[in-house]
Amino acid sequence: MDVKKYLQAARLRTLPLSLSGIVVGSFLAASQHVFDWKICALALLTTVGFQVVSNFANDYGDGVKGTDDHRVGEKRLVASGAISPKQMKTATWVATILTLVVALLLIYSAFGKDNIGYSILFFLLGIASVAAAIKYTVGKFAYGYSGFGDVFVFLFFGLLSVVGSYFLFAKHINVAIFLPAISVGLLSVAVLNLNNMRDSATDKKAGKHTLVVKIGMEFAKYYHYCLIIASFLCAFLYVVVCFQKTVQFLFVLAYIPLVKHLIFVVNNKVALQLDGELKKVALSTFLVALLFGLGQIL
Repeated sequence: MDVKKYLQAARLRTLPLSLSGIVVGSFLAASQHVFDWKICALALLTTVGFQVVSNFANDYGDGVKGTDDHRVGEKRLVASGAISPKQMKTATWVATILTLVVALLLIYSAFGKDNIGYSILFFLLGIASVAAAIKYTVGKFAYGYSGFGDVFVFLFFGLLSVVGSYFLFAKHINVAIFLPAISVGLLSVAVLNLNNMRDSATDKKAGKHTLVVKIGMEFAKYYHYCLIIASFLCAFLYVVVCFQKTVQFLFVLAYIPLVKHLIFVVNNKVALQLDGELKKVALSTFLVALLFGLGQIL
């Protein structure tokens, strides 16, 4: 087995984006003095596992459907023939099992034996996360081919990631944290939307009806502007309502490269040129999460 090929299929460059929600949830917990390093470490590992499952399943699903045959950017392993569909399917199931084991350790560390109800709830959420990751591109009714990928990313990368990780520490929900959760979710959707804008031509030919394919490039750009601006407003509102200290506005600095990105998108005429912006937005999202979190504890 060529480990390098599976590491490539895992798309490690996507991990900072998936970790952003856990970072925010953990910092929020630290600001409330309920942080636990063990829970944090296991939550990060679990999230990485879910992301790898998603990336493996995406490589497999798009590969067997021929969607990646003419894709731009980082090549996919099934489409290129580097890994067979059977091998990728097996890798997906192995990653799923390992991730669920880590998730069980996380749940036990957070709730122990005294909160069976919470344990069952989070285990079901873990199963739902795996199912959503796989069904994005796999199967006849893959929702990523019907324009619902944005909903999945918003719910799992934003709301569940931030609110769920905070709950693991605090054992209760603070309604106000839905604002930063929405902020992270919207930025994550922006990354997906950018990816779908880049691939709109090939997706349309392959029958992958993403939201961009459905609404067209012009409206996809407007949608993109709204996602990033709304994410800023949600984070800003949270700080204004809950803290009002200068240091809490540290996250604003992370939006500077996002403003430059928006200018690039406004002036862009060739969709394929958006490929270089993906990494910038993903890393900026992680930087937003990091600076926002630091602002809560400084």
